[in-house]
Amino acid sequence: MRKALVIGIDNYPYDPLEGCVNDAVCVASLLKKNEDGSPNFDVRLITNPSDRQDIPTTRRLIDELFETHSDVALFYYAGHGLLKSTGGYIITSDFKTHNEEIPMSEILGLAINSRARSKIIILDCCHAGSFAESNLGNSSISNLCDELTVITASRDIESADEIGGHGVFTSLLIDALQGGAADIRGHITAGSIYAYIDSALGAWAQRPIFKTNVSRFVPIRSINPKIPLEKLRRIPKYFPKPENEFKLDPSYEPTSEKAIAFKCEIFKDLQDFESEGLVKPVDEEHMYYAAMNSKSCKLTALGYHYWRLVKQNKL
Repeated sequence: MRKALVIGIDNYPYDPLEGCVNDAVCVASLLKKNEDGSPNFDVRLITNPSDRQDIPTTRRLIDELFETHSDVALFYYAGHGLLKSTGGYIITSDFKTHNEEIPMSEILGLAINSRARSKIIILDCCHAGSFAESNLGNSSISNLCDELTVITASRDIESADEIGGHGVFTSLLIDALQGGAADIRGHITAGSIYAYIDSALGAWAQRPIFKTNVSRFVPIRSINPKIPLEKLRRIPKYFPKPENEFKLDPSYEPTSEKAIAFKCEIFKDLQDFESEGLVKPVDEEHMYYAAMNSKSCKLTALGYHYWRLVKQNKL
């Protein structure tokens, strides 16, 4: 069982936002199903004032997310964040000056005591990087339980910006969930999401933060594989040993007068591998010339990785 609580709040009485509801709706839609239509997370989406975005209700929903047994419990929040000397806070729509907010430390405590196997927390709010931080003299330390991953839109001292009706961070998160962060098998994990977002934001922009204490990454969403798995499993057939080169000649190239049908089918596999960085031609720039000039191709480091997965029956 995979559960997700997705909250987006725009309707603040003093400083309304514009993109958090849009962000939450998009994220919830992507989490509900994988690209092939198979069910993914059982999502509870909270966006409208009628959904009761007050402090007691939000506390109860977060508690319900983490209190029950589940394979994955994911919490996404887009809204205002606040940093005080006592730590970071998320702010609900009933916030008033000097009113109580929800401490990020409280959410961390619920995650630490959660019965879920994996816990994922994604925060798109100002000062989100203060989540799970404790001061230790002039420095800070992160407090993470086993199998907890945290991705935040910004560092503890930074704001989280909105552009064009979406948060800068979540617009990249959406792209990542749509496939930008997928590996060749179509798996999208917290690690690949962060890598995707990190590479898109420059040194002078808000900086996302990634904190994790996991033994393995679980897929957050899956898209259709870039190369069908049955084709990936043929890698050791073409390369019995990872250091082997596959000898080519003009009979593998479909446009050649010497083309042979079954060899052209093999060459199509090799070209697909090359397009995803698994194979590269030897002493030629393109696979076409490697075939026409009777050269060869070989596995890349990434290709060796997938060769090993197949040989170990992990793919």
